[in-house]
Amino acid sequence: MHHDVTSLWNFYYASALGRVAQRAVQHSLLTLWPNARGMTVAGYGFAAPFLRPFQEGAARTLCLMPAQQGVARWPGDAANVSALVSEGAWPIPTGFIDRLIIAHAIETETHIDALFDEVWRVLSPEGRVIVIAPNRSGIWARGDSTPFGIGRTFSYGQLEAILQNHKLAPMSRAAALYMPPSERRFMLRSSGAVERFGRRIDARRLAGVLMVEASKQVFAMPKNGAKEAARSRFSPIRAPVQQPVGASIGTRRGE
Repeated sequence: MHHDVTSLWNFYYASALGRVAQRAVQHSLLTLWPNARGMTVAGYGFAAPFLRPFQEGAARTLCLMPAQQGVARWPGDAANVSALVSEGAWPIPTGFIDRLIIAHAIETETHIDALFDEVWRVLSPEGRVIVIAPNRSGIWARGDSTPFGIGRTFSYGQLEAILQNHKLAPMSRAAALYMPPSERRFMLRSSGAVERFGRRIDARRLAGVLMVEASKQVFAMPKNGAKEAARSRFSPIRAPVQQPVGASIGTRRGE
């Protein structure tokens, strides 16, 4: 079962719980990457909610969405930089991306090797990737009311093994979503305090999502001999993309 772009969009942009989750994940990402000024920053899967903090300082941002999921226009208040891609064939030149966020992707991915061969190819020689995945011991993965309850779950060790098998060296760890996945007003109002407390006591076993940052190992060829020839220059979607049903793709803050 793959994620659906309409469900993902509605969760992050049309629900209070989704907006809380968006802020929590963004905060943890910024602890790992406080500055991406002048860099090319991209996301794969459904990373649009997490790219916004990097958009102002980055030289460019790209939002790549897998064919199995579907694509939506992003951002809502500027020229579209969203594109529909195959997990093993991105329309990106080799070594083009400096920072890459993978979110809502590997838990439903059926071709992990092809995906991470492509990650290795598109990263610059000093490029870094952050993989965000549901925590196998976290409460968010125990229900299907949020996107984090769909597909496989992971531990830090499993994520790091995948990265190492594809010539990506793990560097650091982070986590987010220490609060329960509850729509109750009290839980939503107290979410910030719960997140701060979870980070302070380092309660990663309870977090809803795990994050692993890795860097490209330039001295090794990618697994399975992935092609090194530069592919066609990235070209975002030009034709209008149908707006997901029930979602408001506008200029609201955070989209």
